[in-house]
Amino acid sequence: MLHIFTPVKDSIDTTMATIEAVMASQMTEPHTYTVYNDFSTPENTRRLEEAARTMGFRLVNMADVTDHPSPNYLLMLQRAQQEALAEGAHICIVESDVTVQPDTLQRLCDGIADHPDAGIVASVTVDEEGQINYPYKYAAGMENQVIDTRKHLSFCCSVLCNRLLQAFDFHSLDAEKNWFDVTISHESLNAGLHNYLYTSLPVLHRPHQSRPWKQLKYKNPLKYYWLKFTKGLDKI
Repeated sequence: MLHIFTPVKDSIDTTMATIEAVMASQMTEPHTYTVYNDFSTPENTRRLEEAARTMGFRLVNMADVTDHPSPNYLLMLQRAQQEALAEGAHICIVESDVTVQPDTLQRLCDGIADHPDAGIVASVTVDEEGQINYPYKYAAGMENQVIDTRKHLSFCCSVLCNRLLQAFDFHSLDAEKNWFDVTISHESLNAGLHNYLYTSLPVLHRPHQSRPWKQLKYKNPLKYYWLKFTKGLDKI
């Protein structure tokens, strides 16, 4: 069983591309799909609500769950873990700036079966030209492989295996942080599990569409890090 979820904060066009691709996935693995709307604008919230009605995915508006300002990734992870453990399921995260291929999610599930020691399995990310991009530039030159890596795996398109969910309680994550891929990748290794990056299963990644200020990381890194440290943004 696979519980797929997408965290959403505006960026409605790339978000809809993400949702459409997930909904079009060719899967034999039983699965559910939840979109967590993390305080998008009223207009974009209405668009997501209409899409949920017509396309059939579950939409959770975080404004109905918490008054904590976005980002609420921690609460999403905790809710997803609780639901997955109750059903013996894995969690698959597909972020709202990622477009999967029709076979991506099923082949990641197959990868879990192929690797009984897996804690996380992830797809490499590529740009529109098919070149490996952020956050997996370290894998450039290692295309069409399955890499057992000790580097952290991003949650762009990743499956957190049920054995990892049983080994590490997400309620122990640091609530002062915003993002948790580095910590959970490390905890997977600490639990004696292995993290696998599939460079044979590339997915399109348009980085940071939901938080455009993070584009400064590439365009104006000095300003990015000034904002990061003076305003306490983007805590990893």
